[in-house]
Amino acid sequence: YGDLRRISNQIARLLTDAYGVVPGNRVLLRGPNNPWMVACWFGVMKCGAVAVTTMPMLRAAELEKVVSIASVRLALCDVRFIDELAKADISGLRTVTFGDDSELSSDIEGTPDDFEPVATAADDVALLAFTSGTTGRPKATMHFHRDVLAVADTFSAHALQPVPSDVFTGTPPIAFTFGLGGLVIFPLRVGASTLLIERGSPDALADAIREYSVTICFTAPTAYRAMLASGKAKSLSTLRRAVSAG
Repeated sequence: YGDLRRISNQIARLLTDAYGVVPGNRVLLRGPNNPWMVACWFGVMKCGAVAVTTMPMLRAAELEKVVSIASVRLALCDVRFIDELAKADISGLRTVTFGDDSELSSDIEGTPDDFEPVATAADDVALLAFTSGTTGRPKATMHFHRDVLAVADTFSAHALQPVPSDVFTGTPPIAFTFGLGGLVIFPLRVGASTLLIERGSPDALADAIREYSVTICFTAPTAYRAMLASGKAKSLSTLRRAVSAG
């Protein structure tokens, strides 16, 4: 938690001092589920910007639509997933890479780790979550700062009843609010742990649950069926909550 606070403070400072982000600006986040992605998300929240988190599987044409609809001018992208963003026909977009040996990791060196979060209002927009676009052009749904805590203090508090000793994991991308809630907001709201898996096949997920004594899992119904069908039921013995959607 100390590392996350320190690094997200540094990212927030870079966003404001070096990258010119002001409250209300939209910042695109592109990458798999990993600590860098979470730190970037918190950095965006702290500087009063709006997170537009996208799945790594999106291609150039899809990214172009998201950037256009959300009026994004800055993107933070995992250094391993820069190709499709570079292919996109987007004018005026500045891209900063994050991860090991990236522009962001280099810029952080020497950046002060103290940052006073912007005093956002409860009904200021915190994130734009996009629909899948299966019925046409994807739509951006607005979520307020109060919504981020509301999902933790309603669904999570009453249905999951998490405690600090819980270990969360799952497969939904943080770009989905299902993944953002289940892998970031819910565990961190109560001081629990989260195990972030970049690529989680059912077998790999079951093995991770066993190895790390995971207690709360978020994944699709088909993944639960696959884990049981492959004889991995014993690997799931530490789970006390199995959440599914999709």
